[in-house]
Amino acid sequence: MVFSSMEENEVKKEPAWDELGLKPELVELIRKAGFEKPTPVQGQAIPEVLSGRDLIVSAQTGTGKTGAFVFPIIQQVAGRSGTYAVVLAPSREIALQTQAVFEQFGAPLGVKSLCLIGGTPLRTDEAELRNYPTVIVATPGRLCDHLERGNVWLEFLEMLVLDEADRMLEMGFATQLNRILDATPTSRQSLLYSATLPPTVEKLASKVLYDPVRIKVGSAQKAAVTVEQRFLFVDEEQKLRELERLLYDERGTVIIFVRSKDNAAKLGRTLRNRGFRDATQLHSDLDQATRELALRDFKEGRYGVLIATDVVGRGIHVDNVAHVVNYDLPREAADYIHRIGRTGRADATGKATTFVTPRDRINFKKIEEVAGKDVTRINKMRGQGQTRPEGSAPSQNVPGRKPAPQMKPQGAPKRMEPKKQES
Repeated sequence: MVFSSMEENEVKKEPAWDELGLKPELVELIRKAGFEKPTPVQGQAIPEVLSGRDLIVSAQTGTGKTGAFVFPIIQQVAGRSGTYAVVLAPSREIALQTQAVFEQFGAPLGVKSLCLIGGTPLRTDEAELRNYPTVIVATPGRLCDHLERGNVWLEFLEMLVLDEADRMLEMGFATQLNRILDATPTSRQSLLYSATLPPTVEKLASKVLYDPVRIKVGSAQKAAVTVEQRFLFVDEEQKLRELERLLYDERGTVIIFVRSKDNAAKLGRTLRNRGFRDATQLHSDLDQATRELALRDFKEGRYGVLIATDVVGRGIHVDNVAHVVNYDLPREAADYIHRIGRTGRADATGKATTFVTPRDRINFKKIEEVAGKDVTRINKMRGQGQTRPEGSAPSQNVPGRKPAPQMKPQGAPKRMEPKKQES
């Protein structure tokens, strides 16, 4: 397979929306939504998609890659009847949020989109499929369910998108992806988006793509410079108290990542019992309606703290998250990048705090490599002093923050109450 390559530094001038080949009515919708100019990945990818080329795109999270395929797909299928595009996503949350973007920008132009995910009744899907949506956004397993039942036909498909292909392969969707590929015409245009490009993804790309253009924006294996990182070295029994101090001090929205669904449920109960009443949870043990409600309430500000696992965490695309907390250290460096990528998105700034305990030492070496050098290190282990990054000013507190307050005997002070739904 031969790749054409476009590196980020080859783009000498940032294009405007109306210079990418998009129709005026779509450009108007994009600008009305507050997107003044394309991101680098959008500026490079959109013209290539509109020209009909296959793409393999590697970009950091928060760079606008969803718009890089949603906008040109809308333009290509607007005003047509039938199903012409399928987007595959690794999780329900990513699929739902991608379909929401199609709804926002495609519905006004007559593009019908449908989301097919587990946790919803198959009969409901079947009824929606009879309306022949223009675009289907789905998880691989659910789409295969409908292929097996004869509810969907992909013989006339023109565009196929594999979003977060590395994650889909990690989650064991290789068999389902092959089943879907076999059901689509070889003449289709294919777009593959992946944060990382391990050999498994390269192998998939060689099967899926024809003479693709390779686009790389930033390093998907390095932390974004817009995120202020700090490592907090603590003993295991200190973690909860330090988390309470952090939540007391942080008035913005916070996402807390834990390693398992059991840890998410336990930490959620503990925080609410200790007075943090605006904390909610998002993990795979919750039914689909509860997961959607938790994410929507967090987006709309009814809750200020969201506790999540890695399985669903990649689907959290929320603007203006102030702080990401790695309460449990991730097992892989790529998961660290994706976690902290929930903040500092679209050129905004954010903070990421990672708790590191003695048992985390082996995995922590992987995290250090991708975090870079500009990281604040604070040692709060018993009998240990604080360390700091080379070249920084000595300080007993986190730069740019007020000292953590003494906790009240009754437990952590309450953050803001959840906002009430308007009747």
